[in-house]
Amino acid sequence: MSHAAFPYEPYALHGDALREAILRYASNPLYLDNEEWENSDNPYRRQLRPQILRHLDFDRTPGRDQVLEYPSLAAHRLLTSIYEADLVFLPQSGLSGKWEDFTGYYSPTNRALGEAVRPALERFAFGFLDQEVEVSGKWTKESFASYVESLDPYGRAEASPSEKAILGSSDRERAARMWLIQFAPDFLSEASPMIRNVLGHYGAPQSEWFKIIIDEYGYGVHETKHSRFFEDTLTSAGLQTDIHRYWQYYLVSSLMMNNYFHYLGKNHELFFRYVGALFYTEATLVDFCRRAASLLTEVFGDRADVRYFTEHVHIDQHHGRMAMDKLILPLIDACGEEIIPEIVRGIEEYRVVQEVADQDFAAQISWMDRQPEYRKLHAPVWDAIRSGRITPPVADIVEPYGELSNTHSHEGDELCHIVSGTMKFVSGFDSYEILEAGQGIVIERNRLHGAIIESEECVYQIHSVGDYRACLS
Repeated sequence: MSHAAFPYEPYALHGDALREAILRYASNPLYLDNEEWENSDNPYRRQLRPQILRHLDFDRTPGRDQVLEYPSLAAHRLLTSIYEADLVFLPQSGLSGKWEDFTGYYSPTNRALGEAVRPALERFAFGFLDQEVEVSGKWTKESFASYVESLDPYGRAEASPSEKAILGSSDRERAARMWLIQFAPDFLSEASPMIRNVLGHYGAPQSEWFKIIIDEYGYGVHETKHSRFFEDTLTSAGLQTDIHRYWQYYLVSSLMMNNYFHYLGKNHELFFRYVGALFYTEATLVDFCRRAASLLTEVFGDRADVRYFTEHVHIDQHHGRMAMDKLILPLIDACGEEIIPEIVRGIEEYRVVQEVADQDFAAQISWMDRQPEYRKLHAPVWDAIRSGRITPPVADIVEPYGELSNTHSHEGDELCHIVSGTMKFVSGFDSYEILEAGQGIVIERNRLHGAIIESEECVYQIHSVGDYRACLS
């Protein structure tokens, strides 16, 4: 049995055809750069920065050391938009003034263009998992049971790097809000990727899986729907609840986590991987949600509404065992032990994606907390450039008042130097530095950031220094 992730890769678009198709998709007016930091109650607008896409190479498979680079962020933003055209989103305030956006997002043209580029973008976004995960040998129900036991999925784990970063942050409330924002793409439309797998006809496991989905949707009672609980969590933390309001602040790995389940659900040849990933996430969510409720209460005190997490502590003990006893084991009995490697692969791939996400978020919080330090580093790096000790490539930029550089990242360290004017340099939600003439900041590679001009005009330079540490010796 072949376990290649992309068995039909030769039929995906490549080269110039792929680039042109991506540009056609991203040319939809919905995907152009925003003029505000937040998308106010408009779930159809997603900033894809099409002016940059023409310069990116999606015709390759990045390794794990490259999956946090900007091309991956661009790919996951594209995939999020493509996958979600299968879902129904309506603005909280209704469609008045947004009807054109609604019809444009769900139009046959938008959906067809997205589907044309989806296989190639999936290859780019998730191909690294082929290098990270290998499942070999003959598997039996007994060896699978031993493997699951070795994972101890129901056990208590120590705080994740993300949790440690929040609790150790110089601004714990800001860090916790940034954390909650990362969950929004998944939790506000919870179980939507899962529903892709309960269509069709495959016996009793299909009905058992539907029971899990019914739980997620509050058994038809809207106020107990899990996404409603998460809305209350967001509100209690001082955040808004409309879909993709905080698009600009999603990290590449957060989109990757959400997209991974859409990827498995959209491609039914990966059905058994989804079953494995479902089991592992449901089983481990029990302890994670217990820790999350405790963390949010510690950070925000009694005003934190943590019902979303406490509900999962209760229900996911049941879901994890349902996924094993009512889905996985009956499917093995029905389909044979040859499906076990795919189930194991789903578990292991999810573990890799989860690890990447934790490391990425922890690094972003450190980057946000250390903005004053990166600002101070401007002086020695700028001195190295002025003295001629280093001669990095430079881009000279002139922008008017109100010009917004939508969030992005760079594949190497950069120095932003203000020649004249005023810039608000943004490094995350509610995290920014005001830079005036003669000032600047070092931008760490792969860290999400953006800027807005706050003077009539701002002249600045971006120096691609590679590794800023080398400039300090």
